[in-house]
Amino acid sequence: MSRIWVFWVAVAIPLYAFAGYPLLLFVVGLVIRRDVEKAPIQPLVSLLIPAYNEARVIGRKIENSLALDYPAERIEIVIVSDGSSDKTAEIARLMGGACVLELPQNRGKVAALNAAVPGLRGEIIVFSDASAMLARDAVRRLVENFADPAVGAASGRYSIVRPDEVNIGAAEDVYWRYEAFIKLHESRLASTLGAHGHLHAIRKKLYPFPPPETINDDYVIPLSVLGRGFRAVYEPAAVVFEEAREMTGFGRRIRIMAGNLQQLRELGQLLRPFQPLPLWFFLSHKVVRLLVPFAMLSALILNPFLTGSEGYRVLLGAQLLFYTLAGLGLTGRLRPRALRLPFYFCMVNSAAFFGLFHVLTGRRSMAWK
Repeated sequence: MSRIWVFWVAVAIPLYAFAGYPLLLFVVGLVIRRDVEKAPIQPLVSLLIPAYNEARVIGRKIENSLALDYPAERIEIVIVSDGSSDKTAEIARLMGGACVLELPQNRGKVAALNAAVPGLRGEIIVFSDASAMLARDAVRRLVENFADPAVGAASGRYSIVRPDEVNIGAAEDVYWRYEAFIKLHESRLASTLGAHGHLHAIRKKLYPFPPPETINDDYVIPLSVLGRGFRAVYEPAAVVFEEAREMTGFGRRIRIMAGNLQQLRELGQLLRPFQPLPLWFFLSHKVVRLLVPFAMLSALILNPFLTGSEGYRVLLGAQLLFYTLAGLGLTGRLRPRALRLPFYFCMVNSAAFFGLFHVLTGRRSMAWK
């Protein structure tokens, strides 16, 4: 009997995390909705672009930033080069139009942000990665949310360019569309807890100066405003683009998973003051998801011992088919591309085991390089 209970709990965890939770968000959203009081304001904005060895893209990033549909006199563009060993800082200076802060040593992204923020002039800080290109109206759309005094942070919408160029590009595109759905509905109910690191913003007075070892800064920074009585909202009209080839790599997934484990320590910000909806979001969107890979492994191990009925045999067959497709997806030859989703799902979740190893062993190799 205990095997049966464990098996069904293991099956229920991924079903709730990836299907039940989004469905509940949608249903609750039919009853509760908290709109943002937007207005076309133009506060002084600091566009902060952290960079480490980004010589290949920094020129294009500055051109993109200078072309934004926001008054030039109301925005400062700041490049913080985190001990780059290439010509990132030199190219940025030659381009003009941006202030360049060159740090002598590579200390990590969060340390670079913490070093740059005190010298910024803007009331609103907009963060954007060097490899990501902003839609022309992205900053204006994002800043409109700060007309609402209850808003402390805001996130834009991440969009992948040319997903077909890489093996997992189409799957990544599906994943981020799915994440956008969740963030939108969390935001409408109360607050979205994390942001897209390629485009998010915070009131400068609320910047939390996270510990330098923080991995997922784009989660910790917006979440911090909730503990101070503000909302973090999602703005789908503020779009940031990134080419598919920029976001590939299993190491990137390990880093994200290690950050997800690390950010469990942020739970206290939802308890003081007690915030029931954001707490539900945190437990469902983060904690339960961290259990998914362990639940998947448990279900696969236990299922062969529970083949006494037709239903269990069907479930075992479904699992074997899923993992077979995942294995074949590694080759990148499956057609249609939707058949590669099992590979992507397994790849993302398997990174949790490596991320857990990094967190438990206290390794610092998760800093950007």
